[in-house]
Amino acid sequence: MFYESVVIVLLLGSGYGNSQSVRRTTPLARLRFVHPTTELPKVWAGQIFTEMLNSSYDKRIRPPHRDERGKNIPVDVYVNFYVRSISNINFVKMEYDLQITFRQHWSDPRLAYRSTFRGRHVPRYLIITDKDSIWTPDTFFLNEKRAHRHDIDKLNLMIRIYSNGTVMYSERISLTLSCPMYLQNYPMDEQICQLDLASYAFTTDDIVYHWHTPEPIQFHPMLNTSLPCFTIDQAYTTTCTSITTTGEYSCIRMVFHLKRLFSYYMAQIYIPSSLLVIVSWVSFWLERTAVPARVTLGVTTLLTMTTQAASINSSLPAVSYIKAVDVWIGVCLAFVFAAVLEFAWVSYQGNLYSPEHCQPAKSPTKLGKQRKEANHENIDKWESMKNEEEALCSDEPIQKKSLTWWQKWKKGADSAKMIDLRSRVIFPLLFLLFNVCYWPWCASR
Repeated sequence: MFYESVVIVLLLGSGYGNSQSVRRTTPLARLRFVHPTTELPKVWAGQIFTEMLNSSYDKRIRPPHRDERGKNIPVDVYVNFYVRSISNINFVKMEYDLQITFRQHWSDPRLAYRSTFRGRHVPRYLIITDKDSIWTPDTFFLNEKRAHRHDIDKLNLMIRIYSNGTVMYSERISLTLSCPMYLQNYPMDEQICQLDLASYAFTTDDIVYHWHTPEPIQFHPMLNTSLPCFTIDQAYTTTCTSITTTGEYSCIRMVFHLKRLFSYYMAQIYIPSSLLVIVSWVSFWLERTAVPARVTLGVTTLLTMTTQAASINSSLPAVSYIKAVDVWIGVCLAFVFAAVLEFAWVSYQGNLYSPEHCQPAKSPTKLGKQRKEANHENIDKWESMKNEEEALCSDEPIQKKSLTWWQKWKKGADSAKMIDLRSRVIFPLLFLLFNVCYWPWCASR
């Protein structure tokens, strides 16, 4: 057909060359020759599957792999994750929830179809959704507590079989994983959670796991903003091959460094407890005679601090060590309790020298009658008690110049007002000193 077209064009050019209606002949260089293209016959996917999954294919047997010397070698399985979400980090149960797209890559020479249909047009890869139709690794997650596959609207699973026999397995799954947490520095702590996976039945003689480079872990762009009270400080991959009584098993590990966001706990724990301590100091500015107000203020702040401590510990596991928040709450509780004790001391000192405390001396007649009724052993004791009471209630002024300030403090000579004045300075200074020591101590742990 090609040569016939060329001949016709040449004849037309020579036959009408002398005609006046044709001004010039068409040069041969301007002719367009379209070479015929022969399309390769297509192969339907069903035909490929029929050819691959014939009677000789056994999905119960792992893919055969041999080195250059013909020695049997294990199947290399390459793994990578797309982390969709991390949620429900539970401190009491020591676990967290993880949703991932789990991908595995391996080579199965039995599924290569390029050489089988040589000279024919074959697709780059085939997609199947039935994982039971071919051999797949028996991968399991070592620290998994609960897990489920997503099947809305259909099972979220895809298997690609490339023409050279490479298989990509992709599945969306949700996991609840155990994560041992150490809360010594809570709530300024950092936790390390991990995900381990390995083969359940095949040892390193049959399967070896590797991380798929260059991106073994991919994160959803909004993952950090959706984490409750945490941020992912870093994530990395490593190996964790284990040896048991049944053999050596290949294992790989993904590690998360989770850093707690402190701002939430500052607003929920530290600021309220600090304000309660400061409120308890208000009693130092109240009169000693305002007993109902000072008692109500002290008891209310003490009960509130106790309730807050119980609320904090209810959301945490019972551990055998002291946490940083325990130290803070314990010291704040001690300051509030000390403010209540300070009022009791002020009240005692104020009542000790009050007129109501000094009773009139007993009459000689009544005193003589009581002396006659007492035995000889109690006479000396009675005389001593009488002399002490008369000395306390005496109208003679105390020679204050002969006593030092420590003697006046020890003997109770200071007034109740002086105790309140000193407490107004001592309590804030001690609380400030505690803060100066507490925060560097937490940062160094």
